[in-house]
Amino acid sequence: MKVKVGVNGYGTIGKRVAYAVSRQDDMKLIGVTKTKPDFEAYRSRELGIPIYAASVEFLPRFEKVGFEASGTLEDLLNKVDVIVDATPGGMGVKNKVLYEKAGVKAVFEGGEKASTAEVSFVAQANYEKAIGKDYVRVVSCNTTGLTRTLSALQEYIDYAYAVMIRRAADPNDSKRGPINAITPSVIVPSHHGPDVQTVLPINIETSAFIVPTTLMHVHSIMIELKKPLTEKDVIDIFENTTRVLLFEKEKGFDSTAQIIEFARDLHREWNNLYEIAVWKESINIRGNRLFYIQAVHQESDVVPENVDAIRAMFELADKWGSIRKTNMSLGILK
Repeated sequence: MKVKVGVNGYGTIGKRVAYAVSRQDDMKLIGVTKTKPDFEAYRSRELGIPIYAASVEFLPRFEKVGFEASGTLEDLLNKVDVIVDATPGGMGVKNKVLYEKAGVKAVFEGGEKASTAEVSFVAQANYEKAIGKDYVRVVSCNTTGLTRTLSALQEYIDYAYAVMIRRAADPNDSKRGPINAITPSVIVPSHHGPDVQTVLPINIETSAFIVPTTLMHVHSIMIELKKPLTEKDVIDIFENTTRVLLFEKEKGFDSTAQIIEFARDLHREWNNLYEIAVWKESINIRGNRLFYIQAVHQESDVVPENVDAIRAMFELADKWGSIRKTNMSLGILK
């Protein structure tokens, strides 16, 4: 039997997760929710995906324009085994009451506090901890990006420090800024380090800046090593780490713009780059310190994690069985 999946919130992450679920042979997408009949709702209908109103209070918005919703979130919950909550940060913990009442499992996103779920999740780092769980939190795009590469190096890490250069908004978000400024996080260390620690038990601190771009986040990472490594060792480790790709400046990858263009050339939906991009030339060791720089496509790197989380929750596959299955279905390069 396929696991029946619903997605609460059909926005930047929700629509990508819905697509990913529809590509799995052990899952079935039952429907998605929207608060209003915008262009995403109409496109969902064109794709044959049932649209539900996020609550009964939003039904009049659909009725006003003659958009026939399939019901409300409560109706959707009666038809699914698990709901992926892709609503704005802070809404998931409020929605959890509805999920508990309906008796369905739930996957939350990184905008929710770790306490909302039983486990915070990145498939490569702690898949086994999500097996059989009812509530799992897929950590944020930044935390996922950090955890992917740091988990590959975990046995060598004494202490890690990362500077997060964060995109200001997603490409379709015209309401956020800054437009012509760099905004530092005045809370130092930033919250990203403790968030990594909900998944990966390492010593890590972070700081963050918001910059006026929409394409990707960039992380500058420094690791104090507790045992020797060479630059070639690190390159070999990353080359053998799933969902991590090495990019070279000498091949034209000068910035995040070229990395996104590479993703477009792959002809993936929404130019998704599920993999974390590490600049090969940035991998340097000075004494006992390792340095490297990576880029994170904030719209898509968490998508395969949602699929793997569902498999773990329903015990459909072991860690590497699920990762391989997800990678193949989404065309992830390695």
